[in-house]
Amino acid sequence: MSKDKKAVDFEQQLASLEGLVNSLESGELSLEESLKSFEQGIKVARDCQAALKSAEQKVEVLMRQGDELVSQPFEDNELSS
Repeated sequence: MSKDKKAVDFEQQLASLEGLVNSLESGELSLEESLKSFEQGIKVARDCQAALKSAEQKVEVLMRQGDELVSQPFEDNELSS
């Protein structure tokens, strides 16, 4: 699976999770539908969490220099300028 496909899958999963949360927050679902949506949401959230953990591990590997891990803080001000 390509990087683009994984990114799309993650984005789709995240959008799916947001949709589930919105439907649960609407209060219009029956108890049974709410439980099914909640269960599905937990599965999607775990999948997203696993994808993020995998990405974090890949970044850590890329940040290694020799036998030493070089830790650098994320600078989000670079993204917002």
